[in-house]
Amino acid sequence: MTQAQPIGAVLDATVTTDPSRPLLTYYDHQAGDRVELSAATLRNWVDKTANLLVDVVGAGAGSRVGIDLPAHWQAVVWLLACWRVGAVVTSVDGVDVAVVGPDPLMTASWPEAPEVVATALHPLGARFEEPLPVGVLDYGAEVFAQGDTFSPGVPVAAGLPGWDRGSDLLDQAALLAAGTTRWVELGLTTGGRLLTATDPTTLVGIAEVVLGPLLVDGSVVLVRNPDPAQCAELISTERVDVSAVGASAAL
Repeated sequence: MTQAQPIGAVLDATVTTDPSRPLLTYYDHQAGDRVELSAATLRNWVDKTANLLVDVVGAGAGSRVGIDLPAHWQAVVWLLACWRVGAVVTSVDGVDVAVVGPDPLMTASWPEAPEVVATALHPLGARFEEPLPVGVLDYGAEVFAQGDTFSPGVPVAAGLPGWDRGSDLLDQAALLAAGTTRWVELGLTTGGRLLTATDPTTLVGIAEVVLGPLLVDGSVVLVRNPDPAQCAELISTERVDVSAVGASAAL
């Protein structure tokens, strides 16, 4: 039996297969934003964020990270970066790091977090225009100075916990299995392209937006604030195979 790979290794394999192909295309229909990330560019963001987690915030394998972000490409980056370093994504009390944005006042939702990182959710990852509250790290001000590649000090295993919502505790291998299951449910096969507005920080979103495409060399068009008419146009312009916008799902 082939040993299960950690999520970081699956991301690396995706980049090796075709580094230049669009892996994640992000739209915000309210703001008018469009950001396209190739497999290589996405991994670069992930590795920079992983280095920030380890070298700036002091997180690592077993650290508990709360990600309080909307349906945005940076949410995908943060999830993958957490698993890259072996951290657990959670909303349960007792987090080591809270990631919030774009309103830095969202830090009030995580009063006991020792470390708080806020992101302006700028299309290009830029910093906040105004100073942040004392003790809150500006993601956009820090991430560009981080290394372009990440090497964990201790190898990350697929059996490490990756998701904790109190009633659900899943390791990285189980999260990858959920990604495979979700893409099969949607009728997507190798090279498929999915249009979705699902929040990546939910379990369905992790399977649908973050991990499913890595497993079948697929790609995702993620829409925030979806407009039905514009979503209908995206099916043609972005060469979408399946649209999950408005679809209900549960894992």
